[in-house]
Amino acid sequence: MILYLHGLNSAGTAGKATALRESLAPVPVVSPTYPAHRPRQAVAQLSQLIRKLIDQTPRLMIIGSSMGGFYGQYLARQFPIHHLMMINPALKPWELLQQREGEHQNFVTGERYWLTAEDIQQTRDYEIDNVQDGSPTTLFMDRGDETIDYRVAADLYRDTGELLIFEGGDHRFQHLKEAIAHIQSAILPTAQRCGTLPHRCQ
Repeated sequence: MILYLHGLNSAGTAGKATALRESLAPVPVVSPTYPAHRPRQAVAQLSQLIRKLIDQTPRLMIIGSSMGGFYGQYLARQFPIHHLMMINPALKPWELLQQREGEHQNFVTGERYWLTAEDIQQTRDYEIDNVQDGSPTTLFMDRGDETIDYRVAADLYRDTGELLIFEGGDHRFQHLKEAIAHIQSAILPTAQRCGTLPHRCQ
């Protein structure tokens, strides 16, 4: 089973979640909409969900995009997560969001909200001091990300994670098809995988 965590101004019904559900079937993809702009609420809500999912499956994978990658990085160390995958992750949001205090609107739900200095500071509560703890991790990043410098995550995980860094692209991530192919190769049974990825089954 896969838990997909969306980014700051997105939702569990947005494009990446839909693409993952369609492409990775019959593997179930759970993609909740959660308050990514409220760190403590987000972690509490997601922790409660993960406890329920772990009761249903022995192998839970987290895929997090942008701020979803940040929360996924923390949650993967609080629960027995099989594998963490991050897409253009925002791993230092206390720095990234410093100039974004104020009113925002969620692109998918239409919700308007205020991002406060307290919200931004709260992200510090979920910082990981040492990512080199053996947690299986894969990162997908576009060098052309105009919002997040991919080198922040690349430097953190250089010696401990699998890094797939694509030329060009942007923060929306233009290489989802390639990322999905890689995810498929990691989770689908060999017979099923050969039908979609023949170059990996020779």
